[in-house]
Amino acid sequence: MAFGDTALVVMTFDTEAEAGEVLMTIRDLSSAGAIHIDDSAVVTKDADGKVEVKNQLDSGVKTGAVAGGFLGLLLGAFFFPIGGLLLGAGGGALIGKWMDKGVDKGFVEDVSNSLKPGGSALFITADGIDPASLATALEPYKGTLFHTSLPEDFADSIRRALL
Repeated sequence: MAFGDTALVVMTFDTEAEAGEVLMTIRDLSSAGAIHIDDSAVVTKDADGKVEVKNQLDSGVKTGAVAGGFLGLLLGAFFFPIGGLLLGAGGGALIGKWMDKGVDKGFVEDVSNSLKPGGSALFITADGIDPASLATALEPYKGTLFHTSLPEDFADSIRRALL
């Protein structure tokens, strides 16, 4: 049974590389149709305590930019084709960002501050999650489920997989 609503899942790890590895695994699940990633961010904290956030451009911005660019090209064909394309893409990206279902930046900062030096965190907003597939994919990794908006039974399966 899949969880269809958009959910936030935040996992923390003891190494800088592991959150990125888990993201690649979850992207493989996405390609297989077991999850649809709306947005993601990998946060790392190096041994000196420096934090780096790598945020994936969310699908709303991508879709808005492509659709806006196409619409701008159509409308601009009569006036100024290249300008219409650029204006439409920019406007579409802005509209896509307004419709953003992404990760709250303040929450990312809170989790970053809680990471130990040399650790990492993975933030995912996703829908259409197949909890059994996700739990199975996470079994090779060791981490902690820091936060989730998934129902408790789904969250427990993720916690068990990360042990």
